[in-house]
Amino acid sequence: MPEDLRAQVLLVDDEPDHADVMAEALRKPGHVCTIATTVAQALDELKHGTFDIIITDLRMPTSAGTAATTPNAQPVASDGANAGLVVLHAARTLQPQAETIMVTAHGDVPTARAAFKEGVFDFIEKPLDLEVFRALVNRAAETVLLRHEATGWNAPAGPGAPELVQHQGFEGIIAASEPMRRILRTVKGVASTTLPVLVTGESGTGKELIAQAVHRNSPRATKRFVAINCAAEAETLLEDQLFGHVRGAFTGAEREREGVFEYASGGTLFLDEIGDMPLKMQAKLLRVLETGEVVRVGSNDTRKADVRIVSATNKDLPDLIKQGGFREDLYFRIRGAEIHLPPLRQRREDIPRIVAHALANAINKVLPGAPVPAITDAAMMRLSSYHWPGNVRQLLNVVQNLIVAAVGEGADTNNLTLDVRHIPDDLRAGDDPADNPDAIPNTNGSLAGTSLEQLEKRAIRDTLHLTTGNREAAAKILGIGERTLYRKLKEYGLR
Repeated sequence: MPEDLRAQVLLVDDEPDHADVMAEALRKPGHVCTIATTVAQALDELKHGTFDIIITDLRMPTSAGTAATTPNAQPVASDGANAGLVVLHAARTLQPQAETIMVTAHGDVPTARAAFKEGVFDFIEKPLDLEVFRALVNRAAETVLLRHEATGWNAPAGPGAPELVQHQGFEGIIAASEPMRRILRTVKGVASTTLPVLVTGESGTGKELIAQAVHRNSPRATKRFVAINCAAEAETLLEDQLFGHVRGAFTGAEREREGVFEYASGGTLFLDEIGDMPLKMQAKLLRVLETGEVVRVGSNDTRKADVRIVSATNKDLPDLIKQGGFREDLYFRIRGAEIHLPPLRQRREDIPRIVAHALANAINKVLPGAPVPAITDAAMMRLSSYHWPGNVRQLLNVVQNLIVAAVGEGADTNNLTLDVRHIPDDLRAGDDPADNPDAIPNTNGSLAGTSLEQLEKRAIRDTLHLTTGNREAAAKILGIGERTLYRKLKEYGLR
């Protein structure tokens, strides 16, 4: 297991000093610890928190006001001899995704059997060997991670499949399609290293979200993530933003200011649109990356800058290098690992899930407190078949406009249903074949000359692709019965 894997840990021990020692041992590799010193506190944390690992002492005194019982509904002994079993039982009920570890100086066989019936991950006896304890917790954390992966991005896509929306470390990212699940696996693997990362892809594909995911899953997650757009400022202003300046460096510089390299020290610096950085600035950036030192504008003194660089661009950097617009040595310096984001039209399976997520967010902006609108199958089909030149960013904007259009009709805001008529005209007009190589070919921009068989075959194939192979959903969208769909599949040789 990667040493930097961070788990949410609940420590239950009636001896505060002992709990603090355990917590300190686990915080060093990056685990986040919550301490409860009574059974009542532990039960409250289990009810209201979310944990990956629960570690509990076996023997703890119980207060008169605590309704503590064993799994067999027998009261806990007055000396708290089996209070830990109550915590384990509650953890199994309230936090079934978590692993549990028992800490005890009384590892008798009956207690061990009872604990293992509650699904305890392992035992460890007092006095603790902190290295052994830390290794045990890391193994439990790895087990939790593997379980999350098995039910998360490694799970098969399809209706009802798990989605990585607000998944810890991947907030805001939806990955039902195989290309995106593969990317998230790459992010997870790269994040724990020190390699610089280059994220490429068209505008609007979510490059900054991937950069944030690299940061959140890295050992630097507790430090700053700072983003700067390399194309947004003039060269002199960009240099000032990156490296800072000393007092008197230029007119108006009345006080010293640190640049983002210093500000993000210990964390991650995201250089967006790096392909648009001026060549002179590229040379200065390369020197900083090579030396790990910055020089503020107007100064000769060097300052250490410990940052991890994640860069992003929508340009073809190798082609830009050939044209003399980007330094080859800088390219190799920032490309320790490369993650390429596919355009939305190449991962259409994600569109219905992105739309559902966007509707929930957009309704709170347009009509705070209103229920999430429904969307018709026809409208969803239209959105899923569009080529989206602006990618996810364009889709999110369109979803918000759908709600505005529906509200503008005077519809009941507590029962909004979005339909094709609410979709902007340019989307309803259909795909431009030049932008959509998958479109049915024709010679004059119309469907004239295209056989009905070809149209039907294409409609069935695209609808099955949209529903990720769900025949029931595809038949419903197409307006035919499942048996008819099955017959058509055989007739056209489709799978």
